[in-house]
Amino acid sequence: MLIGMTYDLVADWAGEGLDAEQLAEFDGEATIAAIAAHFSRRGHRVERIGRARALLPRLHDGARWDIVFNICEGLLGPGREALVPALLEAFAIPGVFSDSLVLALSLHKGHTKRIVRDAGLPTADFAVLTRADDTLPLAYPVFLKPVAEGTGKGIGPASLCHTPREVQAEAARLLARFGQPVLAESYLPGREFTVGIVGTGAAAEIVGVMEIHSPATYGFATKKHYEGVRYRLADDAEGRAAADIALAAWRALGCRDGGRVDLRSDAAGRPNFLEVNPLAGLHPVDSDLVILAGLAGHDHGWLLDRIMASACARCGLRW
Repeated sequence: MLIGMTYDLVADWAGEGLDAEQLAEFDGEATIAAIAAHFSRRGHRVERIGRARALLPRLHDGARWDIVFNICEGLLGPGREALVPALLEAFAIPGVFSDSLVLALSLHKGHTKRIVRDAGLPTADFAVLTRADDTLPLAYPVFLKPVAEGTGKGIGPASLCHTPREVQAEAARLLARFGQPVLAESYLPGREFTVGIVGTGAAAEIVGVMEIHSPATYGFATKKHYEGVRYRLADDAEGRAAADIALAAWRALGCRDGGRVDLRSDAAGRPNFLEVNPLAGLHPVDSDLVILAGLAGHDHGWLLDRIMASACARCGLRW
């Protein structure tokens, strides 16, 4: 089988004046090389395509692949993660991971929470702020983050706000820094979980539930320098409740093949949906989904195989 690979490589963007935070969601050579090597060992031909700017001329010139393993994050706009899947759909080329609709929806945390809430699943009360002085109909404290970013971008100690003045200051900072609305949520003081999932629809299943203990707010800086962060599998009642909610949210949102759902518990120990990551990082050592799978006894190759098996089953291909 001929597998195309689309991805945003840090080296391809580094010369365009982006800072470390803007580059944070892009992949390093180690990740791409590890994925390509695994597929090659399985006997498949692998063609590295690169970012959307490289994919477009290839499509125009008639290049085609049996399936494309797409982990492009994109750079600009609220639909940036949906761009490559939409292009593949337009040319009837099968792609791994969620489709353009799901990736456009899930990048906007407010829209995603509305779907999850309408599905009857617990998620903290929230509001989407378009101005720093927007009225906030939530009880304090509240937690602020950019509405359409990942990898903990914009999250730090100032994200937890106890007064209207703190909200206005932090909202103003985030609006200026990211140029997008700000999600404000009622603060959840309990345990933090990320749930790994592989598969699609009724065939989706839990890889494991990982509890995250961080000495500081688990944001961009903490994820990049995670020496003080502790991870462990959570298989108690609260962890199992988090797994049930995560799997239900994954199915309600229409996510495919593999990814993560993040949750945090309220003061009573009830897990609440935070967000979904249908394009989870796949660095062979550092990424949360890979760390989680390792704690559950599975290596990087096992995870890639399960993701590809799901995609191929959907597309009528053999893996």
